[in-house]
Amino acid sequence: MFNQRRLRFAVFGSLAYAIVGGASFPAAAATIYPLTIKNCGSTLTVDKAPQRVVSIGQSTTETLLALGLADKIVGTAVWFGPVLKPYEADNAKIKRLADNDPSFEAVMAQQPDLVAAQYEWHIGPNGSVGKREQFSDLKIPAYVSPADCVEKDNTTGGDGVRKQLFTMKLVYQEIHELAAIFDISDRGDALIADLKTREAAAVATASGSNAKAVPIVFWFSSKDVKGDAFVAGKNGAPAFMMQALGARNVITTEDEWPLASWESIVAADPRVIVIARMDRRRFPADALDVKLKFLETDPVVSHLDAVRNKRFVVMDAMSMNPSMRTIDGLEALADGIRALGQSQ
Repeated sequence: MFNQRRLRFAVFGSLAYAIVGGASFPAAAATIYPLTIKNCGSTLTVDKAPQRVVSIGQSTTETLLALGLADKIVGTAVWFGPVLKPYEADNAKIKRLADNDPSFEAVMAQQPDLVAAQYEWHIGPNGSVGKREQFSDLKIPAYVSPADCVEKDNTTGGDGVRKQLFTMKLVYQEIHELAAIFDISDRGDALIADLKTREAAAVATASGSNAKAVPIVFWFSSKDVKGDAFVAGKNGAPAFMMQALGARNVITTEDEWPLASWESIVAADPRVIVIARMDRRRFPADALDVKLKFLETDPVVSHLDAVRNKRFVVMDAMSMNPSMRTIDGLEALADGIRALGQSQ
């Protein structure tokens, strides 16, 4: 989980320096408007620093909050769980349009001058909230997280197909671009520097666990508790964590979150099962207690060695998706593997 002490990010109004973990970073150059950015196959132009942004996706919302932009956010949607601790007070003042997908009308009612989304399936060619053209026709820039479109095909349905292993570089790109859009590049640079320091420390710590080839499966949720499970594919954020640890994903498909039968998971015999914890209740297996009960009572799955020995790592759902929290996931997985005695 998030450790508030690890995000030592402070911004001092108009001062020329951002201070992170005791290090000072000179202010970046001011944004020159109009600013044009290539984003997920489209081009968006921002004429001035936005004053009213609607954020669709918890990760995007938390990134904006980390950049000190709470006063610019006029609406949020798509939440998996509680906001990060340092931002609870600010987030409580922001209007929540929906826990899941908001309507296009609900977004437009906030009169945004920027819409930022975590997922292309919310804003994209087949966007459930709206297509890019709907926003561009109204002269509203729509930004989508690069982590959801770079080397990723979202036209296949489901959660898309990721052709290349995710790395934190895509998260850093999003922070950099959002900071430029709002003309606060110094804040963006400082936040990126702090996260890079944490990433390097986590990888160094994880490498010490020597968890070579430990077979792992990440279970996010299921449409039917006893049906196929949404598990992490070979190239998403969980795959990044496993590669950093030297562990092995038992799932080899490029789908971001493929549906896998429990028979195939049992056949793969994972030594550790990583289970998502979330407040969202879209599917029956979103609840952690439901997942645990299934694992321990299903006549087939309960015989897995990982289940009999309760080799579970419970991880915040947002840490399983590309975001700042991916670093928290990396730390949690390394700690979990060591605690379960799987670092050999």
